[in-house]
Amino acid sequence: MKRPYEFTTIFRHASALEIKTMLDELHGLVPELLACSPILDGWLLKGNTKAEALLYKVFGPAGPTTAAIAVLAESLKHDVDPRIVSMWNGRDGSEGASVQYVGRPIPETSMVVLRAKPGAFAKDWQLVTSLIHKSIVLWHPTLVTIESAGYFDKKVFKDRPGIGWMLYLPRVLTVQQVPEARALVPVLGADKKQMGTIIVSVTDAPFSDENPEHVKIANSIEIRLVDQDLLPRYADF
Repeated sequence: MKRPYEFTTIFRHASALEIKTMLDELHGLVPELLACSPILDGWLLKGNTKAEALLYKVFGPAGPTTAAIAVLAESLKHDVDPRIVSMWNGRDGSEGASVQYVGRPIPETSMVVLRAKPGAFAKDWQLVTSLIHKSIVLWHPTLVTIESAGYFDKKVFKDRPGIGWMLYLPRVLTVQQVPEARALVPVLGADKKQMGTIIVSVTDAPFSDENPEHVKIANSIEIRLVDQDLLPRYADF
């Protein structure tokens, strides 16, 4: 499979969208990104040219770099809604990856999207669920999806999120409700009570929209959820 994976977190940002706050949040995701793949490291601010896009490291050992904060503060000083921070891993081709944080004031929804070519992403589904868990801690999302870019045209309902490889919903789901899922991973809140569920369509290999069996499983989960009114429309988020 040549198309990238897309890891999308949708949420409402409770505090002011300060540059340092947004970068601090992204920095909180770095250990889990690195655990997914050693290639998901060395993040640089995107630029208008290749030379410009190699100038500024986003993170140092302690967090966002002074240079990255200063550059973004200047370039985004007139941008309030949306405020967009983009970074990439400095690699091209099969090892390329980027992260885009689109921040909007509440009540509008914000999103963080990781796009990573298959060569730059985890092969182990459990590493991906760890990345989802960290995203939940950071942003308390209403939705997290992980799918390959070609799956959008193959999902069943265009007005609802697809299952793809994985989908997080902030609701408790059981095997009886979603028997087609290969794994249901409970997500616990601070009170140790279940606050959501990660639905996993494939566990024996990385999900591929070029694999008819993978697509069939994901589609069947979507139909099962909609039949029980458990898969919201995009308009409901």
